[in-house]
Amino acid sequence: MNYLVTQKGSPGVTVSLRESGEGIYEITLDGRTVHVDAVRSGPTIYSIIEDGQQFEAMVDEKGAHGFDVLVAGRIFHLEALDERTKLLAQTASSAPTGPQSIVAEMPGKVVKLSVAAGESVHEGQGVVILEAMKMENEIPSPIAGVVKEIPVSEGQTVEAGALLFTVTP
Repeated sequence: MNYLVTQKGSPGVTVSLRESGEGIYEITLDGRTVHVDAVRSGPTIYSIIEDGQQFEAMVDEKGAHGFDVLVAGRIFHLEALDERTKLLAQTASSAPTGPQSIVAEMPGKVVKLSVAAGESVHEGQGVVILEAMKMENEIPSPIAGVVKEIPVSEGQTVEAGALLFTVTP
C-alpha cells in the first residue's frame, strides 16, 4: 500500500509499505528500500530492528490520519494518507457544482439503496451500498441536494463506470 506521509513544515514523502512476513516489512521511502522487523511491545510502543540496529518508537494517534512518533528523543508530527484518501481529499477540495452523476469505480453488486429518487440528501450521506471484492462500500452523495435518478436496483450487478445515481444541488 502506498501512502503520502507529511510532516509539518516539510513536503510529503511517498512511502510504500509491504508486509513480507509476520512483523517483517519492506518499506520504500521515495525510492530507497529498507527491511524492518517491527513488534508492538505495548499499547503505543513498537520495538523496531532496521539494518541490525534496534530502537523503540512511541506512536500516539491523532485523529483519522495523524499521529505523533517519538524516536530517539525526537518527536515527529505526521499525517499519512493512502492513495484513495488522498484522492478523495483532493476531490473534496474542488467543490462540485451542478448535477453530480456518481458511477461505480469497479464492478460489483448493489446490496442496498439507502434513499429513493426524489429524496433529499446531505453531503456525505450514503445513497448506495455496493459490494465489490467481498467488501461492502457505501457510496455517499458528494453534495447536499435531491437524488434525481437511481437507475440501479438492489441485487443488480453493475460494471465499472455504470451510473449509480444522480444528485442535484
